[in-house]
Amino acid sequence: MTLSPPPAEWIGTDHLERDFVLIHGMVMAPSFWRTYAPDMVRRSHSAAYALPGHHPWKLAAPGQAITPEAVAAAYAAAIRRDFGGRPVTLIGHSTGGFVSLLIAHHYPELVKSIVLLGAFACGRFEGQERLPAKLLRVPRVGPFLFRQFFLRWIATSEQFRWGSIECVFDKGCPWQNDRAVAALEDVRLQLQQARPEDIAACIRFMSATSLLDHLRDIRIPVLNVIGADDAIVPSAHQLRVSKLLPQAQTVLLRNCGHLPMVEHQKLTASIISAFVDSMPIAQEKQRHEVLAPAGHATAHLLQLMSNSFRRTEQSVAGRVPTAHDTAFHPGSGEGPNEYHPHRHSNSTADRCAAELGL
Repeated sequence: MTLSPPPAEWIGTDHLERDFVLIHGMVMAPSFWRTYAPDMVRRSHSAAYALPGHHPWKLAAPGQAITPEAVAAAYAAAIRRDFGGRPVTLIGHSTGGFVSLLIAHHYPELVKSIVLLGAFACGRFEGQERLPAKLLRVPRVGPFLFRQFFLRWIATSEQFRWGSIECVFDKGCPWQNDRAVAALEDVRLQLQQARPEDIAACIRFMSATSLLDHLRDIRIPVLNVIGADDAIVPSAHQLRVSKLLPQAQTVLLRNCGHLPMVEHQKLTASIISAFVDSMPIAQEKQRHEVLAPAGHATAHLLQLMSNSFRRTEQSVAGRVPTAHDTAFHPGSGEGPNEYHPHRHSNSTADRCAAELGL
């Protein structure tokens, strides 16, 4: 089976040397990047693509089965169409990061580098399964239950926003400021134009796919930004992804959940900028087929990062190779986006509703 290429939502149209493709997470929308894409991306030639089955990318038939190969081929066709086949930097959040790795595995010639944000490489997080996937596997009534759950979740602004509360570490700020509320409302309206059957098909594809055995073959520079307090994708899984990727550079953000580009927007943007700025050095050394450069490129990136935020510690854990250096941002404990116990709400209802969001 084949999929038509996703339409592009242009986030930046400046024809500079940098080309970016942004892919959002499950039950989100390309419009989310209009608010939370880094400034560098806005000043470049940048397109946001939807996940399969998410508006405006409908499947040919409601709920049709999709395969990893078809998904990768559709994105590859879109990149060739919109960027003339030039390699792009993929920025993928959560399931968008999963898809970015899938594209790089099948079409490495189209990928210059990858930025992962709260991403994963196994649809079941190595044994764990989210509520939507569980619902879809219930015999006979599963699709109906999923449809009702999904439609109820996106029915009102308040329900949708509070259903996503588990995505962030600080439940008060910045998730409830005017910017975030407006961005989420736009996403909700986009989701209302999608067919629940198509969303379900995307979840089935994700849940049935694992890239863990292929990560060592992805020899493309990768920046992996991880929220240490991610309640959606376990940080342990994200760190394992870094360990398996040959050219991964990892930043672990403390006091941060599943949305680093929201919770620490300026910091995350500066880290991404530092990574992208380091690419010419890393790629030049790759062309000369030197084995040591990964460490040198990493050191250069960490130096650039050190200019972007204070009190950063470089640490190499015993389980992580030197070429996969990890920068930790400890946080001051005093910022508006850092830990405030009174802002946390962890009711059973909140947790169950939040499980749809990836």
